[in-house]
Amino acid sequence: MSRILEQYLRAFVHAQPTNWYRYLTLSKWIYNTSLHSSSGLTPFQIIYGKPPPTLPHYLQGMSSNEAVDSLITSRQEIHQKLQRRFTKAQDTMKRLADAKRQDVTYTIGQWVYVKLRPFRQ
Repeated sequence: MSRILEQYLRAFVHAQPTNWYRYLTLSKWIYNTSLHSSSGLTPFQIIYGKPPPTLPHYLQGMSSNEAVDSLITSRQEIHQKLQRRFTKAQDTMKRLADAKRQDVTYTIGQWVYVKLRPFRQ
């Protein structure tokens, strides 16, 4: 998990590496609420046995306090940016992993390799 978070943070902060700490909380949130292909569940669901709570959608101007409004709006923008980058990083990782993956067919007492399937986008 640490390597995944480190990779995500590198992708997020390449333009401003000194601000990595701003993305850490949202990076962990996105990781913990992302479906994992091996289990079909999120880490949050595995630990707590229920789906993770969602972040409520906030419309600018809903709060009468300007500081709160600005903070929540910027948090949502960062969250949306992270979602897009996570999706791009996951697609890249999948494409690279699939390029090295082989389909294997096993039978009792022997095994047979099947050629690599072409990558489809």
